[in-house]
Formats: sequence, structure tokens, C-alpha cells
Amino acid sequence: MGGRSARPAPLGPSTTGLRVFSGRSAEDCLRPLTASASSGSHRAVFLNTAALFAIQTRTGRDVMLNALPLPHVYGNIVMNGTFMTGATLVMMERFDAGAALAQIQRHRATVFDGVPTMYAMMLADLCLPGTDLSSLRLCAVGGQTMPVAKMAEWERRSGAPLLELWGMTELGGAGTSNCSYMPNVHGSIGFALPGAEARVAALGDPGVTVPDGEPGELMIRGPLVMLGYYGNDQATRAAIEPDGWMHAGDIATRDDEGHYFIVDRKKDLIITGGFNVYPAEIERVIASHPAVAMVAAGPVPDETRGELARAYVVLRPGTAATETEIIEHCRPHLAAYKLPRSVRFVPDLPKTSTGKVMRRELKSLDD
Repeated sequence: MGGRSARPAPLGPSTTGLRVFSGRSAEDCLRPLTASASSGSHRAVFLNTAALFAIQTRTGRDVMLNALPLPHVYGNIVMNGTFMTGATLVMMERFDAGAALAQIQRHRATVFDGVPTMYAMMLADLCLPGTDLSSLRLCAVGGQTMPVAKMAEWERRSGAPLLELWGMTELGGAGTSNCSYMPNVHGSIGFALPGAEARVAALGDPGVTVPDGEPGELMIRGPLVMLGYYGNDQATRAAIEPDGWMHAGDIATRDDEGHYFIVDRKKDLIITGGFNVYPAEIERVIASHPAVAMVAAGPVPDETRGELARAYVVLRPGTAATETEIIEHCRPHLAAYKLPRSVRFVPDLPKTSTGKVMRRELKSLDD
């Protein structure tokens, strides 16, 4: 590129492989990536070269199995991170639970990355009991929150830690992560990565940081944040505050040790009788039922309360459950207004190309 070029700061113990760039001009832009999958509007975003970093502790001895689409930021980072470390990358053309289990055993894969539905489908696959997963030393999950019960089940079956991370295309990859060299807290997306700051802001005032334990919007700042949406200044101003803090669009909390927890997407909130109901909270409870393979929750219109929660459940092969049984399973764990008022048993859930559940399409299952 012509003109001034940004030079990466030397790597040191505090950067853990993250190249921090001081320049923030157009010359720092490396390439556009596709944002969206869950938002539905594919927008190109310029990412500076500081976005290329290692999201997990991985080495050249690793064999990484990947079924994530490479144009998506998660798959792209897995690919680039593999090349960066000199590891082996085993690519699947598309995800299939039985095939993924077979590939882990065949190639003695040490690392697997996926979204929650991939792990749920492998846990429900009839091939799992006969598959040797002993080569796995690390698994990572991102894209959506994963129920703690399913995380614990995968760790029991695989013998490998499952680290949850969180990121956005607008960050060029991960913004927070649990780490292999720190305690793994299930249900948490970990800490902000080196080179990034995170905080939880009041929903009505992004300039106010809420106390630990109180829900608000997750905000991110630092050199990982995009320069902006190409050709869309209005969207850029809506996403990034003048002081550099970017809106993540996720409702989150932070504990007193600094771990961040995603509550749900702001746009997925169900409002029933004036009360806020988060679909992910319902999903985490229902996912702990032994007959449930996958679950998603969404709103249905109600003349009296405005909206009610409905659960869409995929059962494990060879199991059975009733609507009453699922609702009663929720009762000890959820306040009365948060209970799903109906349950639909479905063969599958609508998903994006990366395997993320598309909650906005759940209503199509009612047709």
C-alpha cells in the first residue's frame, strides 16, 4: 500500500501473540469480511491488521478439525490461526455430526471449534459412544451462548475442556475468551483479550457502567474494533460512541472476578406483561432435560400480555417427552412469568450456514 503504514508493536509477554497497531488510518485496513449470519444483513467491514491474533493457546503440534465456513469470521480466524502456528488444519466441506466424530478419531484431532448446535448434535449422535475422542486436548465454542449442562456433558464425553469465547466480525474475531491456562468458568465468555477493554453499560445510557452483577449492554473498545461499516457512516455512528466504545448488541453481566456472562441478544428479548424474559435463560434450563438434544425459545403474540415464550424442542433419538413434562421441568428454575407457555416438538431448528440458531425464523415452525 502507498502512503503511511502502521507498524506492529513488538510482541511481548503482555500481548500473548496479539499484534497491536497504533495507526488507525485507511492504510491500516487489510480486507473486508462478511458480517451477519445472525443479523441477516451482510455488511462488509474493514478490519485493521490488529484483528489477526490467536484466540486460544495452540501450537504447531495441533491438528485442528474445522467445519465452520471460512468466509465467516470464526472459521476465518481458525484458518489464519492454524497457519500462524504452523498446525495442521483438517477441513470439512459441511458439518455433519457423525462425520465430525469420525474425523476426530481418524485424524487424531487435538482441537475442535464449533458453535453450540454442533456440540449438541454430536452429543445426540448414535455414533458417539463408539468414538475415540481421547486425542482432543482443547475444544472451543462461540457464536451463541451454550447451555452449561451441554458444556459439562461434552467435557465428560470428550475428556477435553470446552472453552467459551465471544466475538464479532466487527472485532475481527474474538473479543473475550476463557483461556486454557486459567480456570474455565462454564456459562462465562471469559475476560477481555489483551488489547481490548470491556465493560457493561446501562441500557439507557452507554456512558454509565453498571455495577457487577447488574445486566446491561456489553461494550468493547481497543484496536480490535473496526474502523467502521464501509460506505455506511450512519450505521458506524450508531455502533461506535465518540470515545471509541462499540455497542456489542448483547446484554451481559460481569462478576466480581471480571468474568463476563452473556444474558442474551437485545433484539431477542421477550416482553411479557411488562417483564423482560430472556430466551437464553429458558433454553439453558430446558437443555438440562435428559431427553432434549436442542432447544430454542421465541415469542408468540398474546392479547393480554403482549408476548409469551414458546419453546421449540428437538428430542434425542429414542427418547420422548411431553409439553407438560418440559414446562414442569422449568418450574423449579424459572420465575412464573419466565415459564414457556407452550412447547413445540420439531425435527430440527432453523440455522445459519455456521450452525447458529436463527430465532427470528422460529415462527416458521408454527405454520
